[in-house]
Amino acid sequence: MKGKSPEMLARAATRSPLERLGQPADIAGAVSFLAGPDGEWVNGQTIRVNGGFS
Repeated sequence: MKGKSPEMLARAATRSPLERLGQPADIAGAVSFLAGPDGEWVNGQTIRVNGGFS
């Protein structure tokens, strides 16, 4: 969230069910699964990797 103030980022984190903002590593497992052989039968799906917002 480039360009956002530290105060805004802190407020956003408190609104998250996990009480922190997501990092690239938080979605890496889902990306790895979908890009790898285990995900070859997954298609036409919405997989929400959003820290519990959905």
